[in-house]
Amino acid sequence: MLSALIMAGGRGTRFYPLSTDDRPKQFLNLIGEKTMIQMTVDRLLKIMPMERIFVATGAKYVDLTREQLPELPEGNIIVEPVGRNTAPCVVFGAMQVNALFPSDNLVVLPSDALIQDVEEFCNVLKAGDAFLDKNEEAVVTIGIEPTRPETGYGYIKQTDQSELVNNYQIKKVERFVEKPDLDTAKEYLAQGGYFWNAGIFMWNVDYVEKLAREHMEDTYNKLREIGRVNSEGYEERLFELYPLCESISVDYALMEKIDTINVIPGSFGWDDVGTWAALERYLPQDAHGNITKGRFYVDNARNNIIFSTKKEVVFLGMDNAFCIEADDMIVVGTRDQLSAVHELRNR
Repeated sequence: MLSALIMAGGRGTRFYPLSTDDRPKQFLNLIGEKTMIQMTVDRLLKIMPMERIFVATGAKYVDLTREQLPELPEGNIIVEPVGRNTAPCVVFGAMQVNALFPSDNLVVLPSDALIQDVEEFCNVLKAGDAFLDKNEEAVVTIGIEPTRPETGYGYIKQTDQSELVNNYQIKKVERFVEKPDLDTAKEYLAQGGYFWNAGIFMWNVDYVEKLAREHMEDTYNKLREIGRVNSEGYEERLFELYPLCESISVDYALMEKIDTINVIPGSFGWDDVGTWAALERYLPQDAHGNITKGRFYVDNARNNIIFSTKKEVVFLGMDNAFCIEADDMIVVGTRDQLSAVHELRNR
């Protein structure tokens, strides 16, 4: 069977002023009628029940998680008292899943990405699940078929060694590549065999625990001592021991230590929607090039971006500008300055 661990502890600072420390990106309604984390859960419900969905998030976001996911079992919210990077979080999450659903396969994924073709996404996960049923000590990562020479993502390079599962060619990973410059990204696109790294990976929970015992023993022992969510004395041990775990990414702690990583190519309209500019690809656009969400009125205005949460925003005779209306701030500027809005949080 397949379970899911949704990573929902990030702060989404690039969507400031809408995204704040109190309500980060994953809890915002950026596209469509639901928040990013609600959309993530809805996709997973196509292939698994709610009791097999787990959410790892910071202590200050527990109430937001409960509010937005009221049907999620209380024990499926895995609290991080402090951020210790992804390795302790993933290992601890796998332990919690293993306690309830022994030897499950587990998909680990971010809470705030956009996926347009949900059916294809689910089929890819099913193929990964089937592969892991036959290869228990393996990792499957989802590689996104690149559509442009993107410099904002890491890349995955595949080998020619492959296995056909559910009509998907699952190939061994040769290496992971850091975010490239533009010329290198163009070269990857021309060569083929490179995929965007979406941060979605699958493995069996027993294998996760085995790797953690071997490569991060001290942290593993502390996490084991914390125990199962809702067990007696759990919260006290959690807040005492979790901050003592090593702060390290799952890539450095585990992934770089093994040669059992495979990749499934995914073409399901994935986007991490990491910046205000990225929303231009998905928000409605009128005949005059105005991209809008929320309450607005435009007259004799062209090529503007308007994002409002409550108040109506009016553009009269204005071109190539943007306006972001949030609870505590209204930001207005020329469109070419949109990518710099997040820097205002440091002013």
